[in-house]
Amino acid sequence: MSFVRTTVAVSALFAFASAAQAQDRVQIDWWHAMGGALGEKVEAIAAAFNASQDEYEVVATNRGNYTETMTGAIAAFRAGEQPHIVQVFEVGTATMMSAGGAIKPVFEIMEESGKDFEPSGFLAAVTGYYTNDDGQMLSMPFNSSTPVLYYNKEMFAAAGLDPESPPQTWPELEEASRTLISSGAATCGFSTAWQSWVQLENFSARHDVPFASKNNGFQGLDTELLINSDTHVKHIQALADWSQDGVFKYGGRRGDGQALFTSRECAMWMNSSAGLAGIRRTAEFDFGVGQLPYWPDVVGDPKNTIIGGASLWVLSGHDDADYRGIAEFFDFLSSSGIQSAWHEGTGYLPITPAAFTTTTLSGYYERNPGADTAVIQMTSGEPTGNSKGLRLGNFVQIRDVINEELEAIWAGDKTAQEGLDTAVERGNDLLRRFERANR
Repeated sequence: MSFVRTTVAVSALFAFASAAQAQDRVQIDWWHAMGGALGEKVEAIAAAFNASQDEYEVVATNRGNYTETMTGAIAAFRAGEQPHIVQVFEVGTATMMSAGGAIKPVFEIMEESGKDFEPSGFLAAVTGYYTNDDGQMLSMPFNSSTPVLYYNKEMFAAAGLDPESPPQTWPELEEASRTLISSGAATCGFSTAWQSWVQLENFSARHDVPFASKNNGFQGLDTELLINSDTHVKHIQALADWSQDGVFKYGGRRGDGQALFTSRECAMWMNSSAGLAGIRRTAEFDFGVGQLPYWPDVVGDPKNTIIGGASLWVLSGHDDADYRGIAEFFDFLSSSGIQSAWHEGTGYLPITPAAFTTTTLSGYYERNPGADTAVIQMTSGEPTGNSKGLRLGNFVQIRDVINEELEAIWAGDKTAQEGLDTAVERGNDLLRRFERANR
């Protein structure tokens, strides 16, 4: 379906996006990290807002990748040239929170502008990542995703497996992988993108075990990693063992391994729900979408997964009129029509239940089976302290450490216990550095 929905509220705005260019508008600068087709959709949202009224103009500008966009905004703030809004990936949340006076919380902006704005109107698993201890929204959720299991239905059928029933547990996934390989339908069972995010961060949430102490960092900076527990070690060692006979194949730290799936080498692929549109374009076969598997001996009722993606942070130092414009834009951005269009056009999650309902009533999920899997997985019960999310300082660097240690495990240079012990030691050192710098 096109990103532009055929409704008066959305299509008319997009159609006349360039028509309303009134003079003397208040300009709102939005720095984002979306390139390519996603960048075009961001530009379309800004244009639609600009066409919806004649008092404010949002100017969306790509500033590179996530890291470049965040660090650039921080540098601009120090120079007194900060944008109004900056898109920051979820692992930068603790860094932005520690910025103190550089940030103007979203809940304050909305209250001061008289907007009816309640976190309860958003998906709990999304807002939990970006709220303070009092449940107040610090940033505006924007592009939120969660990992899912993609699988090749044609390979499943060729191996005698039910193409409509993806494996739900890790033992089932192992058995399916071995059947796929022994039948000759595939040479590899599965691969994974974003190994820290999928196989440790979301694994922890799914199994309701802590990734780090202090409620994964939500309760203080004096947190420590806990990813060398027996549960984590068992899981990572299983993947390491499976890599010896093709059940699991490592394809890279980010989304590099997707070609293993789309080229029909691996029958299953764990990646972001936001990868759905890309797989549709490149996979020349029928595929399905399932939830992330779980170990039934660890958890009988798997919990929600946690989000990836980014939120929109507002920087301080601007005029009151600017913040009123930002409040109007955020109100527009979170509307069900815009969120539904964004969800359908990108694969990112709708951030509100209302947008999910709008998408459901449109028949989109009936026409695109599996597109609702991520939403269902994210809303499977109230988030716990272990599945609310992560708020760790220096987390970008910590992920690099975890990636290095996992690669040593996959290569057979370390056992899972050795690699995860080292990851915890090195990661805790980075956490202590962040704690000292933000006391």
